[in-house]
Amino acid sequence: MTTFIIVIAIAAVALFIAIKTGKVKDANNNNIPDAIEEKVEEVVVKVKEVKAKVEKVKAVAEKAVKAVKTPKAPTASKKSTKK
Repeated sequence: MTTFIIVIAIAAVALFIAIKTGKVKDANNNNIPDAIEEKVEEVVVKVKEVKAKVEKVKAVAEKAVKAVKTPKAPTASKKSTKK
């Protein structure tokens, strides 16, 4: 576990140095590379599209479920008893 933390820390320092030296673009100086920001925006747009499609499918499925009528349970008939 400590090895993993050390590797992450080294990667973070290397990324920070690459940003400050100009090897990695960061136009707005927020220490997040522009490439990562672009990918995150693409994912957000895709998630919104998928969410809209899911809502449409959900609405259609709800209508289909309401349209299906459940069969009535058979009622017990009273038999006449003759004496």
